[in-house]
Amino acid sequence: MVKIFLDTANIDEIREAASWGVLDGVTTNPTLVAKSGRKWGEVIQDILALVDGPISLEVTTTDADDMIKQGRQLAKLHKNVVVKIQMTTEGLKAIRTLSKEGVRINTTLIFSANQAILAAKAGAKYVSPFIGRLDDQGQEGMQVIREIVEIFKNYDWDCQVLVASIRHPLHVIEAAKLGADVVTMPFEVLKKMTQHTLTDVGLKRFLEDWKKVPQ
Repeated sequence: MVKIFLDTANIDEIREAASWGVLDGVTTNPTLVAKSGRKWGEVIQDILALVDGPISLEVTTTDADDMIKQGRQLAKLHKNVVVKIQMTTEGLKAIRTLSKEGVRINTTLIFSANQAILAAKAGAKYVSPFIGRLDDQGQEGMQVIREIVEIFKNYDWDCQVLVASIRHPLHVIEAAKLGADVVTMPFEVLKKMTQHTLTDVGLKRFLEDWKKVPQ
């Protein structure tokens, strides 16, 4: 079953999604935390208290040694923390070291199957291809998902395909059809997944007919 993560640092959105019983985890990044207008530590503690699932927290440096230090600190915050590390050569060095220490890694900013292969071989638990950004550049983002899923099926890698930069519900459907392990999305996309005009029409009709029933 495909897992659903929320890509946000908005506590109200996370609380609402969690109440629906469909939320499996959360992904964050410095940009999302900055949008919240709150202190980083406060936001993270609130998320960890709300969601019993993987919580991806991103390092904020590009040097391997510094990534390793930050990654260790983040991993100590909670058993559910997954450390997000960028797909670079320095990132691969950090992924290799931290994964050997038992730290779960989500490799972010992946835009090709080649990058996903390297991240998985380095020991990442998740690879996050950004399909929306590829679409923005005139490429077919979902083709990258198709390639990664096909490649990963050939090998016994303990690495999951986490589809990121989701822009609309169709992205979710396509990712699930291809067999992606996880999709992470903004709250607005998750909300749209619940909606259909025929559902609204049907509900309105049921309620109107109920009023006609003798009480």
